[in-house]
Amino acid sequence: MVNLNLRRISYAVVVATGSVAAGCGAYVGYLQVSGNFHQVIPGELYRSGQPSAEDLGAYVQTYGIKTVVNLRGFHPEKAWYRDEVAMSKGLGVTHIDFGISASKDLPAEKAAQLVAFMKSAPKPILVHCQSGADRSGLVAALYVHQVAGQSEETARGQLSFYYGHVGIPLLSAAYAMDRSWQAIETRDNHQISAAANRVEALR
Repeated sequence: MVNLNLRRISYAVVVATGSVAAGCGAYVGYLQVSGNFHQVIPGELYRSGQPSAEDLGAYVQTYGIKTVVNLRGFHPEKAWYRDEVAMSKGLGVTHIDFGISASKDLPAEKAAQLVAFMKSAPKPILVHCQSGADRSGLVAALYVHQVAGQSEETARGQLSFYYGHVGIPLLSAAYAMDRSWQAIETRDNHQISAAANRVEALR
């Protein structure tokens, strides 16, 4: 009887795990089909996966996008790139190539360059990568915290499964985005602590 109960429990666990995995897969599939487009800060920042020329035109018309930041980088040999650049030019939208990798840590210098650009760029801004889950998530987090001045906790939410991001140490290559964000948080906290110590020393 005990063995029978254990088999039943094991079977139930396997079925439940499979159901969860299937549900997660279906959700990620939906994000890809839908373009994974989201408002981050209405009127300021939006994020998405790779938009078609038609999608981009619709985003510009609906949300008034003024700047497109392409996180996939400069790829004139690709049709998607040529279509995106042509549509941006035709709509009078600023188009910037800022290539980063979802599987490599973002250097502090590049993060600073990106933040500086986003502060001065015409808004609203659309940032996109291929899937809209990883690179777009890190850049959205940077904007939320370092441009919009919202909390680190709020910013961190941009790197979540809600957007299709899976950051698991040793298992997910995209964990590099989480690691990059943690490094940014650590630098910010050190800078705040150092500034507080300088103020205290002057008293």
